[in-house]
Amino acid sequence: MKYRRVKRHISPQVKALADAQKIAFAPLTFQAVSAMLKFGILNFLEENPSTVEEIIQNCNVSKYTAETLLETTCASGLVIKKDEKFVNSLVGSAFLKNEMTRVNFNFVKDVCYLGASELANSFEASEPLGCRKFIGDYETIYNALYLLPDDMKKSWFEFDHFYSDRCFDEVLEIIFENKPEQVFDIGGNTGKFERACLEFDKNCIVNMIDLPENIEEAQKHLKNERLKFHGVDVLKSSMPKISGAVFMSQFLDCFSEEQVIHILTNIKNAMTAGTKIFILEPFTDKQFFEGASYSLVHISLYFTCMANGKSKMYSEKRMIEMIEKSGLKLNKKHENIGVHDYTLLEVLCE
Repeated sequence: MKYRRVKRHISPQVKALADAQKIAFAPLTFQAVSAMLKFGILNFLEENPSTVEEIIQNCNVSKYTAETLLETTCASGLVIKKDEKFVNSLVGSAFLKNEMTRVNFNFVKDVCYLGASELANSFEASEPLGCRKFIGDYETIYNALYLLPDDMKKSWFEFDHFYSDRCFDEVLEIIFENKPEQVFDIGGNTGKFERACLEFDKNCIVNMIDLPENIEEAQKHLKNERLKFHGVDVLKSSMPKISGAVFMSQFLDCFSEEQVIHILTNIKNAMTAGTKIFILEPFTDKQFFEGASYSLVHISLYFTCMANGKSKMYSEKRMIEMIEKSGLKLNKKHENIGVHDYTLLEVLCE
């Protein structure tokens, strides 16, 4: 008698196997979504539930392309088939309508995807070997941001700005509560926070501290008599004399624990009495949404293979431990900053 499979209750083991296959084929699923976006199929289906023939005609793709991508994205939950027509699911719509999803997807596609093949080797070497595929023998990605290919550079900056920029309004109110005469932004990047400070307080002097090559680039488009530039490698050079307020937004997560302690210790040694340090981070243990926690722990892998080979997104608990080891103390916590559950730690000298 021929044996026939009959679907009954699905055991945890069978479900686990199904979930394992999703991980096994995840890179191909990712590229299928990229192709659906490139060919405009997701965009078309958002407003037009359509048959395969209608998709072929309107998106100018072959029957093979349409059928293969639709089968894959239906299986992965991005597209739903109703009768003979296909339409985006809520997951598929997120890639079109949710800015966070768009930014994260482009960041992984353009910045991380190829380099991720060097993840295990990067762990072993404590170096971002994936990044070497794009920029050659630079120590970190930060030394060569302006040398990255255009698509890669665009997605990197969009990702970097999308999260922390949405905190600036709240952060400025807190930093300027006691009207510091100077603000030192360490890791100023493109200078968006500098512009916001100069606009918020018309008397404050703003100091931008970053790698010399990034400062050189910033000076091309940032012009203000109240803005000062300091080209400093915080791991190799001493800090300028610091007073007033220090701000670091998503900066310390770019370094290993030993390096974070070294940087904080150097700041402590360079600052005058009464200086406040403000550390803005999206801590992994302070996220309200599951998707946010999932994203943050995966961003740590970007640091491993693409950024510097040794840093990660930290928990609040771990950051406070590093603060204390550097001889500083936590004075106050400001939670739920911005729309992405950032925390602003206010730190003083012991």
